Amino acid sequence: MEIEHYMQIAFSLARGAAGQTSPNPPVGSVIVNQGRVVGMGAHLRAGERHAERVALDMAGKESAGADLYVTLEPCSHTGKTPPCAEAILQAGISRVYVSALDPNPLVAGSGIQRLRDSGVEVQIGVCTDLARELYEPFFHFIQTKQPHVTLKTAMTLDGKIAAFSGHSKWVTSEQARLDVHRLRYVHDAILTGSKTILHDNPLLTTRLPQGGLHPIRVILDTHLSTPVASQVIQNTDAPTWIFCGSAASKERELSFLPYNHVEVFRMEKPAIAVSDVLDQLGARGIMTLLVEGGSSVNASFLQGDAVDRIITYIAPRVLGGTDSLTPIGGENPALMSDAKDFIFVKTEQLGPDLKVTAVPKGCDSNVHRNH
Repeated sequence: MEIEHYMQIAFSLARGAAGQTSPNPPVGSVIVNQGRVVGMGAHLRAGERHAERVALDMAGKESAGADLYVTLEPCSHTGKTPPCAEAILQAGISRVYVSALDPNPLVAGSGIQRLRDSGVEVQIGVCTDLARELYEPFFHFIQTKQPHVTLKTAMTLDGKIAAFSGHSKWVTSEQARLDVHRLRYVHDAILTGSKTILHDNPLLTTRLPQGGLHPIRVILDTHLSTPVASQVIQNTDAPTWIFCGSAASKERELSFLPYNHVEVFRMEKPAIAVSDVLDQLGARGIMTLLVEGGSSVNASFLQGDAVDRIITYIAPRVLGGTDSLTPIGGENPALMSDAKDFIFVKTEQLGPDLKVTAVPKGCDSNVHRNH
């Protein structure tokens, strides 16, 4: 259908801006007049023009009597930019095709209603499968006030992430590692634990051939054991946020003061609770979080029902060893019925490796955590 064709173009525009619009969602828009595309646009960055306005500016006078396709409901309120619904009306658009309603309470159907009240024909629900895939993190963030969490692991065919010595370079191929950097690019923040910092001294930045945005680096460090000499402290390419327990050394905290890109968040309790960290990240506008932790951190997110998606890279290698490390640690379950069930939603081959994406079983909506 022509309607779906033009909406798919709008989604391709939106996906092109994924990872750089937070805390706003990526949105694409296309304007068609008598079978010709006369305007296209994407929302590129929070605070800048929305996709509809970019497309309207490109179309100019040819917007009059045209059809507008947009991946998410046009806004009807004044924020950092004027309302898009008013711009659509002023341009003389005849029909508007919308893929998904905006759950933001500031919009939530009011944009559609404003258009319909002014005589514009509006059709909702075009390419809803594409909307569900693209906007799951945004819907989750709006409804829970916490970031959408992706847990990423890389392991051998027999489920090992490292030898008993901790040696792990490299489990997967170069193609899989490149894909991880693409994942980092589309996430607002990347989280790991202090043990990973101490053992691997990672940069936790995005390293793509064409460059790319760096996620905020989040470190769970109960006792503030992160060395000042570590790369996440010395490297200034991205902010580093360290969450520590209430009993952590005040002297250690002061040692980070000279580093302007480093911020320490002291929790109210001696132990760090995942839910408290997610609350604080959400309050600071972090919409998407990529967890690249060791087995303890990964287990804490799973046990806290704080995982919205798991992405696992599986290498066709067998390591063996009863003391080799596995992706998930934590308590030892006594029964198989204690397992947390997931559903495979996508499988891809990256060079010699497999990339498997799974979501928690029983997700009847985009939001599945118990809040």
